[in-house]
Amino acid sequence: MRRPVARGIQAALATVAVGAAIVVVGPLTQASAATGGVTGYATQNGGTTGGAGGQTVRATTGTAIHAALCGRASSSTPIIIQVEGTINHGNTTKVSGSSCNTADGVIELKQISNVTIVGVGGGAVFDQLGIHIREASNIIIQNVTVRNVKKSGSPTSNGGDAIGMESSVHNVWIDHNTLFASGGEDAGYDALVDMKAGTNYVTVSYNTLRNSGRGGLIGSSDSDLDNGPVTFHHNLYENIESRTPLLRGATAHIYNNYYVGLAKSGINPRAGGKAKVDNNYFKNSADVLGTFYTDLMGSWQVSGNIFDNVTWTAAGTENHPAGPNPVSNTSISIPYAYSLDPASCVPSVVTATAGAGTGLQVSNGGCTPTSPTAGPTPTSPPTSSPTAGPTPTQSQPSGTNLSIGAGADGSSKASGTSYGNVIDGNLSTYWSPNGATGSVSVKWSSATTVARINIREASGSSIGSWQVLNGDTGAVLNTGSGAGVISFTATSLKKVTFTITSSSGTPRVAEFETYAS
Repeated sequence: MRRPVARGIQAALATVAVGAAIVVVGPLTQASAATGGVTGYATQNGGTTGGAGGQTVRATTGTAIHAALCGRASSSTPIIIQVEGTINHGNTTKVSGSSCNTADGVIELKQISNVTIVGVGGGAVFDQLGIHIREASNIIIQNVTVRNVKKSGSPTSNGGDAIGMESSVHNVWIDHNTLFASGGEDAGYDALVDMKAGTNYVTVSYNTLRNSGRGGLIGSSDSDLDNGPVTFHHNLYENIESRTPLLRGATAHIYNNYYVGLAKSGINPRAGGKAKVDNNYFKNSADVLGTFYTDLMGSWQVSGNIFDNVTWTAAGTENHPAGPNPVSNTSISIPYAYSLDPASCVPSVVTATAGAGTGLQVSNGGCTPTSPTAGPTPTSPPTSSPTAGPTPTQSQPSGTNLSIGAGADGSSKASGTSYGNVIDGNLSTYWSPNGATGSVSVKWSSATTVARINIREASGSSIGSWQVLNGDTGAVLNTGSGAGVISFTATSLKKVTFTITSSSGTPRVAEFETYAS
């Protein structure tokens, strides 16, 4: 018999030393991280939702993180772990259980799936302690700082990688984190984000990576070629010597990143690696694109980049810079929709949005930082569980549809669809997310009381499970499945969000109606 998740966590806690603080926030409560906003290759291969739909817990030690993983009913039971405080070697120990495989001195996400780790409150800092993802899938790491992880010296963790992925890993989203070291390999550090030994369908977005000898790699050797594809977008790379990334064999889509102070080399596709490099801004750097340190060539497709005070070395036996006037030598097809900021505004929009503690802001594709549709980073546990409702009804509600004349936005939109289509009163137009999941919101300029919404699907739609969120606070107002009329406690807000967490095909929302009663 499968034990309830809450009891499982309590049982696991019985084996944990005092101080491994963990709080069960609520059986249905979701973290307010913008999990509906995943973009890039992590949207493919079934998508990346992390712990959406599972229990939310709060942890203030590494041991408590492990206890939360080990207390689940199974290794695939969804869970969102909100982390606050400083996680270090002193409070991170191995916890045993049938749903986990943990270790001392590292956050071990091994042989598990469906997990979100998100920093909340005053912030989450992993001090000299790496996050190791191995034989795992559907993982989200968001809004945390990982600093000074060493592979030599003392203390050591995770082979010196801030975040490392290896051995049959797929569908991972690394988003809005700050990763840094205090030197290079000579000082005991390795990389900030490494992927190897069969790591596939990853998105690295809105992160700050700085002060390291190595940004990261995809493929640990010239024979480790079964990795990727990977998307890197809206990241800040600052004061990095090389590997932004080193790309062996895999395909990477690299757009709207801001590179400052790359000392030796930057994007380095080799051994058949391919990079689509769009609308990035490179500043005060050297050899930012090319195949370096080998004759096993890679290739690149370039468009819209700005090279500001970039120097290029001469071509040589094992030195193949793309510059000084980079041109494309391959063509790469991208299977998902995405919005490009002009490279000219990349420094300002990336500086405002990248890293932990930036409110999970994203670019709107027009050089303007915007708040996530699923709400801001939570600052305290929700005070109550959401109103759990049945599958919504299909009857048309009475009263005034407050969505007419309001505004709309969302996490993503499929080609040919628009957020505004859900508030135009026209059932022949609709919005679809860029993938099987996503969020759409109705918003007002002043607080508006809403107690019911009506989700009206277009023909062929296939909405599965969903959440209704208070877009101002991230609080969950209701959960369920299918479209129709959804009721919840009357709430005064400026934004209400409908987040689709699963579907059997392509969701199509024709109208997102809102009512006061």
